[in-house]
Amino acid sequence: MSAVLSGGFSAYLYRDLLLAYRCRSDLARPLIFFLVVSTLVPLGVAPEPARLAALAPGIIWIMALLASLLSIESLFSSDFQDGSLEQMLIAPNLLAMPILGKVTAHWLVIGLPLALISPLIGIMFSLPAVAMVPMVLSLALGTAVLSFIGAVGAALTLPLRKGGVLLALLVMPLYMPVLIFGSATIQSAVDGLAWSGSLAILGAFLAIAMALCPLAIAAALRLSS
Repeated sequence: MSAVLSGGFSAYLYRDLLLAYRCRSDLARPLIFFLVVSTLVPLGVAPEPARLAALAPGIIWIMALLASLLSIESLFSSDFQDGSLEQMLIAPNLLAMPILGKVTAHWLVIGLPLALISPLIGIMFSLPAVAMVPMVLSLALGTAVLSFIGAVGAALTLPLRKGGVLLALLVMPLYMPVLIFGSATIQSAVDGLAWSGSLAILGAFLAIAMALCPLAIAAALRLSS
């Protein structure tokens, strides 16, 4: 039984990572958006290090949220169009495991790179060195939560031709707690306060999302198909 469950997870994780590698231009789009927009913000405000550091936590997290939202719409659309989604639905594996593999692959190719390149943005925003590690950790946990929540919205809007706007309206209220505690983690580090509490809340959000979102996505996919 465990082999069947792990097989469904690993097979779809490897499959989506391979597809992402073959479509590297689509993969780079959210990362380029994150870098370009975050680079333009310091040019549009007064180049004062103190002011930039005050704006950095919210701006960096908003850009990461929008970059994740930009890529989540296509998570199931290609599978829906070529018929492979139907094969996944009728496969003997527990449906939550392939879904977990697909969402994990999305985080590995979008969320994790965003977290790893965020110190470059932090330098441009004059963030102190003590805020770099909390920023990377909060983005690593928070973008994983964004991937799970966004996947629920992507599954619900799957049959719609232009579901991008509806997807944003569905998931944006659920994104707000992640945005609040993610930026609070960085802000606490900038202010010299303890930031582990906000990071622990993000970890709790991730644990809840991993437990509940695959079940909600599975139900939404069955309805959509």
